[in-house]
Amino acid sequence: MTTGTDKSTDTDGDEPPRPDPVTRRGILETRANPQTALDYLVAIDATAASPGRTIHLRYVPDKLLLRPDSFGTYLTMLTGSSDTPPEEHAITIIEDINNEVVPRWVQVQVRSTPEDRRAAVNGYRVVVEDRQPNWDNPNIIPRSSDSRA
Repeated sequence: MTTGTDKSTDTDGDEPPRPDPVTRRGILETRANPQTALDYLVAIDATAASPGRTIHLRYVPDKLLLRPDSFGTYLTMLTGSSDTPPEEHAITIIEDINNEVVPRWVQVQVRSTPEDRRAAVNGYRVVVEDRQPNWDNPNIIPRSSDSRA
């Protein structure tokens, strides 16, 4: 079994192994940003393949924009296992987005709701964030305490 976020060679469970990072990242398609001089926020909300899990991606593009349909395909492949902790999904997603899209700022939220509705915990949220060095625009960045940001 490997360590870290890459479980591509995990053979201990019944789940098929996830693709290696190069294959996984190859699913993410980009296009040119039509206005690189302008800071603006892009938001993609998606339902993951894992039951009760949603992904909220927010980013300020630099030179590239992520194609939303490819992000959906990527999530279907990435989040197929319900055993993967939400922290691992969030970290893997932000690493892959940083590698392929290279945004000025990026935030990934992974929200989970318990499958057993009788549980005392109504939901669980993991938020990871990154930015390029020397970039800052606090007026455009939503705070993680916001309801959907």
